[in-house]
Amino acid sequence: MTQPKTILLLSGLSGAGKTTALKTLEDMGWEVVDNLPLVLLDRLLDTPLPAGHAGEDERPLALGIDARTRGFDAGAIVQRIKALREKHSHDVETLFLDCTDAELERRFAETRRRHPLALDRPAADGIARERELTDPLRRWASQVIDTTSFTSNALQQEMRSRFAREGLSDPVLTILSFGFSRGVPRNADLMFDMRFLRNPHWEPDLRPRTGLDPEVAAYIQADPAYEEAVSKIEDLLVTLLPRYAEGGKAYITVAIGCTGGKHRSVHVATRIAKHLQEAGFSPTVLHRNIESTPQDSLEKRRPGGPKA
Repeated sequence: MTQPKTILLLSGLSGAGKTTALKTLEDMGWEVVDNLPLVLLDRLLDTPLPAGHAGEDERPLALGIDARTRGFDAGAIVQRIKALREKHSHDVETLFLDCTDAELERRFAETRRRHPLALDRPAADGIARERELTDPLRRWASQVIDTTSFTSNALQQEMRSRFAREGLSDPVLTILSFGFSRGVPRNADLMFDMRFLRNPHWEPDLRPRTGLDPEVAAYIQADPAYEEAVSKIEDLLVTLLPRYAEGGKAYITVAIGCTGGKHRSVHVATRIAKHLQEAGFSPTVLHRNIESTPQDSLEKRRPGGPKA
């Protein structure tokens, strides 16, 4: 007999971020199955786990389904959800990822992908058709996320904040770059100030770029204090983060700041996240102010003195 299980049915519009959402759940310890025909769901739930996987049947299950799934019928899916709840006592949640038509068209144009429901027609036709097909699911969904203004990183963070399970995975670790001139993040557990490093803002060729640019990175790395300081921060984090996990902390935010949040903090946050990943952690990187317009009035420099 099938044991009651926590199930998340994840659907949405093509291009709204379903792949990113499922990958994030998988990283968090969920069992993830994408585009499984619902007629096979009972068979999946009844299939015993391989030897050596005892206890994993308690992991929550995420099922990805959309208009490309064989036999897709939104009305039938809603009825199946009801049956899973009523007949088998499964804890079933539904999440729908939505997005505006204009943003979906922009994403398809940017990636040069064809919409799966409009392979020989404009993407707008496929978006309209898919929105019609999935409307019953959106109306039925217990949770809806509009990803119109989300980056991939922001969606990952949203998924982690909504679906993290205590004891299932390590604490949700976020490495956040920001600009002090645009406000200090309220949720930071640890904060490091990079304003002591040489500032690319005062180099005309580097100013419009970001800390993700190799030439900006090289400029920052040339500061004599850079390597020793950043290495010590990395060592400190590798020491502290496991202690936070042992204390049962579910979310850890490490904030890396500079003046504007576009150059030094972005570069250092990216480097630290890579170091932590290599050390066995699973950080999410967010750059809060990377798109902000550089402003001389926000960057501090003594008149006639060295560049800040």
